[in-house]
Amino acid sequence: QVQLVESGGGLVQSGGSLRLSCGASRSIFSLKSMGWYRQAPGKQRELVASTTTGGSTDYADSVKDRFTISRDIATNTVNLQMNSLKPEDTAVYFCKAVFERTIYWGQGTQVTVSS
Repeated sequence: QVQLVESGGGLVQSGGSLRLSCGASRSIFSLKSMGWYRQAPGKQRELVASTTTGGSTDYADSVKDRFTISRDIATNTVNLQMNSLKPEDTAVYFCKAVFERTIYWGQGTQVTVSS
C-alpha cells in the first residue's frame, strides 16, 4: 500500500506562485509513476503533470511553461511548482501514484487563484 499526503495549497493572487508537495509512504523508486491531477467544481478530474521512474514528464497543455513537476528522492516527495497562476487554475489538486498496478490518491489540497 501507499499513503500520499499533499501540502502547499492555498489562496494566491493571479500571477502568483505556489508549490505543492506530495509525500509518499514508500520510496518513490518503487512507484511506477506519480502525478498531479486537479478537479474544479462541476468538472472532471484532469491530469496536470506526471513523472515516471524513468524521468519522463508529461504536462497538460494549459500548464506547460508555467508548472514544473519534480521528484525529491531523499524525501520521497513529488513537487509541483506552479508559476503565473490564473483564476482558471482554481481547483482541488490531487496527488496520484501507481504501485504494482494499483492507483493511489491523496486527499487533495485546495488551490484558489483570485483575479
